[in-house]
Amino acid sequence: MPGLETLALSVVVGRGALHETDAQSGWAHLLEHMVFKAAGDRSARDIVEAIEAAGGHINAATGHDRTSFQVRALAGGLELAMAVVADLVFRPRLSAGDLAKEKRVIAQEIAEAADTPDDLVFELAGALAYAGHPLGRPVLGTRASVGWAKPPALEAFRASLYAPDRIVIAAAGAVDEAALVTLAERWFAQEPAAEPAHLPPPPEFVGGMKALARPLEQAHLVMLLPGVGVTDPDHFAFRLFAEILGGGMSSRLFQAVRERLGLVYAIDAYLEGHADAGVLGIYAGAAASNAGKAAVVVARELGALCRSVEAAELARAKAQLKGSLFMARESAAARAEQAAAQLLVHGRLSAPAETAAMIDAVAPADVARVGARALAPGRSACALLGPKSALAAAEAFHAGLFGAA
Repeated sequence: MPGLETLALSVVVGRGALHETDAQSGWAHLLEHMVFKAAGDRSARDIVEAIEAAGGHINAATGHDRTSFQVRALAGGLELAMAVVADLVFRPRLSAGDLAKEKRVIAQEIAEAADTPDDLVFELAGALAYAGHPLGRPVLGTRASVGWAKPPALEAFRASLYAPDRIVIAAAGAVDEAALVTLAERWFAQEPAAEPAHLPPPPEFVGGMKALARPLEQAHLVMLLPGVGVTDPDHFAFRLFAEILGGGMSSRLFQAVRERLGLVYAIDAYLEGHADAGVLGIYAGAAASNAGKAAVVVARELGALCRSVEAAELARAKAQLKGSLFMARESAAARAEQAAAQLLVHGRLSAPAETAAMIDAVAPADVARVGARALAPGRSACALLGPKSALAAAEAFHAGLFGAA
């Protein structure tokens, strides 16, 4: 990216919480924490000091589909970044003492998520949507599943995930391609391929309702319908459906539920896609007295969008979607992550013009069709956290779409 004085490096492993067994729930996230405790000949402090002394930053993230190690560095910092991340991925020192401490840290993280209603409600909805499948489990796992991990078992788990045949190395910014390839071969190409990883069965949208009373000021409601994965031909049509429904301040839900009726403070819609599965989701935060009314209006607007799509709102949604995708490309870190994700999922990179063409090819009839596709199974996953008087809102959404259960 000409003109930048910094670079972004992403070393992305195409494995995550999706590739855990039930007993290993949370181990991918635990492992991502543990590799920073000591790796190669560096201690935990040495790892961060090496990067920060050179003006950089290092971080990592674990999801269901992949684990990403990210470094931002000044121009010229690629070699150090590659060496440090290679140690994290291939040569961590997983000591029993560090593991005991990190289990306590993660227990606090699990507790924090449970204390945060607008995090917990998404976990509850996901567990309903993908009941019995790893996609329905929280990435953090549980205290019990994390608690029984031991260093030898965690090392075997690491070797099954962090193997070179499952890794994409992407860099953007002030970086030379030839230097990147040379360093990748030096630090990553010599490690052996792993045995086949644990692969879960294909996910299936199950659905259901769960409402938990909590002494909160607001009701938090998440409503999910079957969506599609990022490899599905209807992916962009679903993205545009979500954009029109609740993607911004001009969306149908924002205008109807917040602006016209004043029933909510926050409302949005989104498509959450994995490689071969996805959900169409709506989140609403409302006063308890308004939660049920808001859920009914959401169901009504969703059904209406399946019947009629205006050309002007589709054009606006296309512009918004392209804007969000292409603005992200102006960030070196986002561009590196985007490239790695494309290569892992599709096996190739997509040029911006190709992405724009796929978005522009979506017609109003396609948007209505995918909405009907989401409703066709007659299943939803609705989760609510909030005052007792709001608990019927989840059922009101389902009933508004499909009739009383």
